Amino acid sequence: MTEFLQPLVIDRWAYVFTILLLSVGLYGLVMKKNLIKKLIGMNIFQTAVILFFIQQAYKHGGTVPIYDTTVGARPELYVNPLPHGLMLTAIVVSVATTGVALALLVLIHRRYETLNEDELLQKLRES
Repeated sequence: MTEFLQPLVIDRWAYVFTILLLSVGLYGLVMKKNLIKKLIGMNIFQTAVILFFIQQAYKHGGTVPIYDTTVGARPELYVNPLPHGLMLTAIVVSVATTGVALALLVLIHRRYETLNEDELLQKLRES
């Protein structure tokens, strides 16, 4: 059993953690009825996606992409900065999305006095 778990789980712990975060976020988005909990699930899901891209960009023993005379012109030793820049943009978009969603949830709560999805849909059908 240990021979099976070693290469599958232990050596790839970051992927296992990412899958766990994706599952928790998806569960929150799909199964929860409270809109705040759905928003938290969305943030967890976005964080897992960002983590996935960052761990794909990681290179063991890699260095910054600035020409170094000790490393030379060997591109396999340099880390690609593009995924890191894209994920910084994704973090900014995630924060903006969360802010807009929270503002909309405040307006929904003020108007319908609930954040439960079922109650909200029922009140929308009645009006």
